[in-house]
Amino acid sequence: MAKPAGVVTQPGKGHERDALLNGAFAVDGETLGSLGADRDWGLVHRLDRDVSGVVLLGRTAAAYDGLRSAFADRLVTKRYLAIVGKAPPSPQGTCSRPIREEIRNHVKVATCPVRGGEPAETRWRTLACHDGVWLLEVEPVTGRLHQIRVHLAAMGCPVVGDRMYRADQPPNTSPLPPGRAPDPLRLHAWRLTFPHPSGTGPMTIEAPPPTVMTAMLAAPTRRAPSDR
Repeated sequence: MAKPAGVVTQPGKGHERDALLNGAFAVDGETLGSLGADRDWGLVHRLDRDVSGVVLLGRTAAAYDGLRSAFADRLVTKRYLAIVGKAPPSPQGTCSRPIREEIRNHVKVATCPVRGGEPAETRWRTLACHDGVWLLEVEPVTGRLHQIRVHLAAMGCPVVGDRMYRADQPPNTSPLPPGRAPDPLRLHAWRLTFPHPSGTGPMTIEAPPPTVMTAMLAAPTRRAPSDR
């Protein structure tokens, strides 16, 4: 399925009826319902509320179990698109800073501590640069909390629209003023490549990127300035 930005993946407090999984049940509730809570009603993985893109569901027990095993064994390749407001340190590379989960103001966040943390690896490649923003293809090799967002912020090029993760600053967990809507988070789960549960070989699923990203992919790239 292709999840829109601003939609939660699964029902929860305050979102009992407007989650992506609610929509899936409206289309194929009998099939997903037969999988039960032990198999998360077919939901194989999740995306953050403000992230758009590909979400996988297994429609049979065998498909769900096979896909979950592929994620656990790191056999799934995830490609994201991210728009950042500053140039990355190089046109392509890898960030391997450890990540630690913390609770701040009752919100779970990720940080890149000087010492400690869990191993994490994020690869990036610059695809385009227009009007002072850069479009990156990003591959999170590991699957830590908010990994892409915290790694890009740690590199000095946070995702456009990300209120929480900022370059060289602690995560911002303060709520928005009443009546103010958040800016769009320019992060999109673009492609997933995984071994098909039937054993027929690899399969790639793609969610069309938002218009602002497709426009950057289509337009001629203007050379980014050498300084940041």
